[in-house]
Amino acid sequence: LFSKFIHPDEELYTEFYSLWIALMVVNAIIFLVGVVLNSLALYVFCFRTKTKTTSVIYTINLIVTDLLVGFSLPVRIIMFYSAGDCLNCSLIHIFGYFVNMYCSILFLTCICIDRYLAIVQVEASRKWRNPTCAKGISIFIWIFATVVTFSILIMAIQFAACCVSKILVLMVCEYFFPLIIIVFFTTRIMCALSKPSLMHQSRERRMRAVQLLITVLIIFMICFTPFHVRQVAISINPDMPHDVSLLVYHVTVTLSSLNSCMDPIVYCFVTNNFQSTMKNIFRKTEPEQTNVDILGMNKNSKGS
Repeated sequence: LFSKFIHPDEELYTEFYSLWIALMVVNAIIFLVGVVLNSLALYVFCFRTKTKTTSVIYTINLIVTDLLVGFSLPVRIIMFYSAGDCLNCSLIHIFGYFVNMYCSILFLTCICIDRYLAIVQVEASRKWRNPTCAKGISIFIWIFATVVTFSILIMAIQFAACCVSKILVLMVCEYFFPLIIIVFFTTRIMCALSKPSLMHQSRERRMRAVQLLITVLIIFMICFTPFHVRQVAISINPDMPHDVSLLVYHVTVTLSSLNSCMDPIVYCFVTNNFQSTMKNIFRKTEPEQTNVDILGMNKNSKGS
């Protein structure tokens, strides 16, 4: 089973050379665009954002995961040419890639939950929505994703096909549970935004909240859903033709990498002047500090 994780590039290169070249070009573009956008975003949130709110902390962690996913793409190409037979090298690469993919999923989920608490449960969430709690949750997510991914790979190496169902459960739970949570809270937030009691918030602020949630759902459906649907299909039908399985695997893994380019759209809705700060950076002018969390401020604070 482990060989199915570490040799798909070689098989695609041998059997579908044109598609392999196309996917390598796409991965190179994802790498360049993702690294540039996320590096700029990291600079803005770390050095141009004065107040590190819960949303900003989750966003910084999301940016780090996207950068690590981006940097893993050229490593994959280098390994294909120079370390294709190195099992330990492949294990480390696969481990790092999936840890960061699942961290991206979990941090996007945290951002959605934070929006829900900020809009619907403002008073009840005061003690939870603080930087200390956000940092603790972020550390837990990194540890959780690391342990689960490590367990998946170890089971794949040691127990092979007899544990495919258990491996599937571990992999799918890190996707479908967050998806259910995001859909639930998105629905609750949209219902809450339609209530007159929240009309004191500006229309622009409410629209930004909705846009953020819709963007996260779109990222989930485009980037992460195909890969996990493929995993379910392989589990249900293990006799799927090898060529079909190989092609679907590569296309879905490439789509999962695409989230490093799409997540910067989310950053635009986390703070109210992220876009203007980015424009100022490109214009080489002194940008104002980004210090307003759109929906994350308490009602009784002077900032709101």
